[in-house]
Amino acid sequence: MTDIKTILAKAIENGASDVHINVGIPPILRKNTELIDMDFPEVTEKDVEEMISSMVDADRLKEFKQNKDLDFSTYLEDGHRFRVNAHFQRETMAISFRVIPNEIPMIEDLHLLPIVKELTDLPRGLVLVTGHTGSGKSTTLAAMIESINIKYRKRIMTLEDPVEYALENKECMIEQREIGADCPDFASGLKHVLRQDPDIIMVGEMRDLETISFTMTAAETGHLVFSTLHTINSSQTIERIIDVYSAAQQNQIRTMLANTLQAVISQTLFKRVDEPGMVPCTEILLCTSAVRNCIRENRIYEIPNIIETSRRLGMQNLDYSIAEMYSKGYIDRDEAVMRSSNPAKMEKTLVPRDVEMVQAPGSAKAKRKR
Repeated sequence: MTDIKTILAKAIENGASDVHINVGIPPILRKNTELIDMDFPEVTEKDVEEMISSMVDADRLKEFKQNKDLDFSTYLEDGHRFRVNAHFQRETMAISFRVIPNEIPMIEDLHLLPIVKELTDLPRGLVLVTGHTGSGKSTTLAAMIESINIKYRKRIMTLEDPVEYALENKECMIEQREIGADCPDFASGLKHVLRQDPDIIMVGEMRDLETISFTMTAAETGHLVFSTLHTINSSQTIERIIDVYSAAQQNQIRTMLANTLQAVISQTLFKRVDEPGMVPCTEILLCTSAVRNCIRENRIYEIPNIIETSRRLGMQNLDYSIAEMYSKGYIDRDEAVMRSSNPAKMEKTLVPRDVEMVQAPGSAKAKRKR
């Protein structure tokens, strides 16, 4: 059997973002969105079980075999960390690894708008980073926490499943609690966190009614709370939070959310064309009085228009961000058009890079130059 640490070390050497282990095929890595076969033998079922056993203790291995899924983290001796999900597929074990970069990036390095950094100065409220799996939510959250860590003297508590970025105490005092290792579940961790004197709380994911309820309560009691949701835009995020409650509770929750929500950052990763790597395109909603009224009065459908007309305040919709990243030469035109919310409009908006638009003197029309 090839040692799992050898496979992971090779993945790091090749600049991978993910590694996948399945029975009957060699390990596969993902690099800049593409899947690539690794130069290792086919993996057997015994290999996978031994790999998992080498990374978790007997109790967690037993939990995995009972629940058929297990999230945890692992690391190499050189300090590289990985988020791990062990699972079953077609009655055989499989493993997915996500590479966690050693260095926590600065907000500016992630090509996020300055308003994202300004959100770290908030004294209280709820800030959400949303997007599909693999959209860079954890990286954005880590960068925001690190910005606070450099600037303020605060006590930060995180609840993560598993712990991803290892945060070091700088100006702040930071405690990172891993679900399953340091506390049994999110609900238990959130129930007790308010007794641990936090200034700032980071919840890895608002995944169900219980975690959403506790997270909103923490924000309502005067803490600054950061969390994530698997939603693709701010309107869907607000609707998802409200919809997990019963119909009888929803009016109360709208009021609570309108009072506590500060911002929603919804992001999607695009493959860069100017250099290896990825870049996020983002929708940003800031909770102005107009937005809060929309939430209270259940007029969520008006929020996209508020975002569109509030760019001077720091808001932006996804299509505007996509057009900006294309104009800077970061992303491919075809992908920009395909992944926009209005492809027909985006097709007309984006000028191909091999075409230069020149305004002729005294002419109202633009000439095309190749």
